[in-house]
This record gives sequence, C-alpha cells and structure tokens, in this order.
Amino acid sequence: MRKKRIARRSRETDVAVSLELDGGGRSDVSLPDRWLRHMIESLAKFAGFDVKVRAQGDFAHHVNEDLAITLGRALRGALRDRPVRRVGSATVPMDDALVTVAVDLVDRPYCEADLPDAMLAHFLRSFAMEARITLHAVVVRGKDFHHVNEACFKALGLALREATRPAEGLRSTKGAVRWNRR
Repeated sequence: MRKKRIARRSRETDVAVSLELDGGGRSDVSLPDRWLRHMIESLAKFAGFDVKVRAQGDFAHHVNEDLAITLGRALRGALRDRPVRRVGSATVPMDDALVTVAVDLVDRPYCEADLPDAMLAHFLRSFAMEARITLHAVVVRGKDFHHVNEACFKALGLALREATRPAEGLRSTKGAVRWNRR
C-alpha cells in the first residue's frame, strides 16, 4: 500500500496526517479552520486519496503552514521511489470560476499559485516545497472567492490523482538520480 502516517509537533502546532494514495476519497479532517477543512476534503475526494488530519495550534497561519508541510512530506513518503506517471493536470469549472492546475512530481520544488486567498496560496507553496513537486495553479477566470479557491483544490486533487498513478517504469530522460553521501 502507498500510504504514510506522519506527525509534526512544535511549540506553535501539533499536526498529524495519515495519507493513503490508493484510497476511495474519504476524509476525516479536524481543524480549527473550517474553510481549510473544506479545501482538504475537496482535495481528498477529487484525488481519490484517503486523508486523516488532526491539527491545532496557536494561530491559523501556523496551522495552515504546518499542515501543508506535513501533508507534503506524507505525499513524498507515500510515493517513495516507486515509478508513477509523474505529471498530471486538470481544469475545473465551478460556476463563474475556471482553474487549471498542473503538477510534476519531480524532485524540483516550485510553486506558482495565483489565488485570491493568500493563506491558501501559501498552503500550496508550503505543500509543494515539502513534497518537492512542481505545482502551477492558474485562475483562467472567476470572481467568486469561494468558487475560485475550491475549483483550485479540486483541480489539484485531479492532477495529483493522475500524477500518482503507478507507471511501468521511471519517466525521466536522466534515469534515476543517486546521491553520494560524503
């Protein structure tokens, strides 16, 4: 099974994440921020991942950031070095909103997320950096704050679902990267 349980505890937050990539889109999310909970639930449903989250902390910003870091590390751990399709993208319409998300699970972290919610944009950047993925979120159109952000997390879920599917072999022109310890 491609799954990972991980916890992160600091003076500011206490976060625990369980992630199963080959799940059924079930989520059990306990967060003080109901808006972020809604986004995580949407991501899990559209990715087909089973996600369990427990997070609390002193400020919403700290919980948001530390959850993103922990979820990113869980994704990286669940993937291990197994071959996957690696690249995925999706465009999701939601009423007035149209959002495209593309990911590459390559070990080159980068994030460009043009969202109207600065906290969710920060979440995506922290997630991408810790997961060590490339993530682009492009708002094609939309005026409604809720619709734009939710379409983004649904598109991210679909893109991750596609990118994390098992593949026959490594998809890279470089082959496997090996690090020498000195």
